Amino acid sequence: MRPPRGQPGVCAAVACALLLTACRGPRPVSTPANPVTATSAALTRLRQDIDRTLDVPSLAAGTWGVVIRSLASDDTLYARNPRKLLIPASSLKVITLATAAERLGWDYTYETQVLGLGAIDFGFLDGDLIVRGSGDPSIGTEEVAAEPLFRSWAERLKALGVRSLSGRVIGDDNAIEDEPYGQGWMWDDMDEAYSAGVGGLQLNVNATVLTVTPGPTPGVPANVTCATAASGWTLRNRVTTGVAGSPAQVSTRRPANRPVLEVSGSIPVGAEPVHRRIPVENPTQHFVEELRKALIANGIEVKGPAVDLDDLDDPPRLQDAVPLVVHRSPPLRTLAATMMRISQNQYAETFMKTIGGKFGMPTFEGGRQQAISVLADWGVDPSQATLADGSGLSRYNLITAEGLVTTLAHVGRSPTLDGPFRATLTVAGADGMLGGRLKGTPAEGRVQAKTGSMRNARSLSGFTQTADGEPVAFAILANNYGAPAGEVDSAIDSLLLRVVEFKR
Repeated sequence: MRPPRGQPGVCAAVACALLLTACRGPRPVSTPANPVTATSAALTRLRQDIDRTLDVPSLAAGTWGVVIRSLASDDTLYARNPRKLLIPASSLKVITLATAAERLGWDYTYETQVLGLGAIDFGFLDGDLIVRGSGDPSIGTEEVAAEPLFRSWAERLKALGVRSLSGRVIGDDNAIEDEPYGQGWMWDDMDEAYSAGVGGLQLNVNATVLTVTPGPTPGVPANVTCATAASGWTLRNRVTTGVAGSPAQVSTRRPANRPVLEVSGSIPVGAEPVHRRIPVENPTQHFVEELRKALIANGIEVKGPAVDLDDLDDPPRLQDAVPLVVHRSPPLRTLAATMMRISQNQYAETFMKTIGGKFGMPTFEGGRQQAISVLADWGVDPSQATLADGSGLSRYNLITAEGLVTTLAHVGRSPTLDGPFRATLTVAGADGMLGGRLKGTPAEGRVQAKTGSMRNARSLSGFTQTADGEPVAFAILANNYGAPAGEVDSAIDSLLLRVVEFKR
């Protein structure tokens, strides 16, 4: 193995010592072991300890891919199945963010335009209002609240003399492909907000709220409502009102390839409403419907309906539209923190398509090609990464632990990528998805990583330091296990704790 940095004479000293030993005979037992032997023994114990953790029968039945690499020496401290392709779940967002930052830059912003199609005269816009999006995923989130944003747009329009609109509010989402879902997304996830599709116009990360309220007496149907009329769902209410004190059990199901949401279960009489976040069917229609409502609420009369440009048989000539309002999103570095800390799938899917769009192909395939090109430049062979989406939601995604660590190692050594990238990661025992893990241990506050989880797949990828302060990049993937997910997470935490305690 390599000598520690800053000690170029170690190898020469060792060679001399070995030569002297050969000439003088056996070394006395009391002579201290040389540094290389001591380091090798410590590393052997580290590897043995990790092996014992992963070889527990309930865990050994699964498949593990692990690489732990020193960023100081580039030594591999531990590896198991380093080049075996495994499902990364949301650890794939490491790849998405690293390549987005490389191709777009941390200061990249999304632009949304409001354009007028017609003359403005005496407070009247004689034509349509066009909203053209570029994929901004942040409108309607904690970063950019929709109500004040839409109010500011209305005030800007009024300042330009628009008090009434004769035409429609039209959504133009054609800046990115009109394919909202990732390859291989599970049909039985499609009633969940985390499976919402993406598009050129996005609001509330393309989700809304379903509310279930009990009826007045047991046995009668409960009330099921949606926060927006533009959800696109046909609701089938199969929820009954239960007796007081009974448990609330509400579930949703979407039959495959149909815009129908079945809501089933029961809710006890007198109980508080049950709220569920669900996706919207058409993000663009959702956006323009809510914008139209906001314009009316803020004093602008809108005579026409809200429509998706793609649904029009005779679309207007957009080249004649005049920009009236321009909105820019927070920069990528800010959006990236949201994506990584709460594992926001829609942000990740949007980033991947945006990468492609910058190079003339605003599709997932365009983004995938750019991502694979970046990874190849960084030393990740294309055979080590099969990308099916940007979020990790698809089980078609496959990547090796070595591919993840090679990516992290490049990021960790890059003066432009490293700082902002690390700032997006959750910290063990402190915040985000790792806030409750490794708390009260020497690893608390010393592990920065991205989690990944889906049924029979768990992962954790990021950075830490050993007890000597040696910087380390790691990737840990577990697939096809039969043990409870909590046991798998505990094994991952034990492994990292051992690395944090390791001394050369």
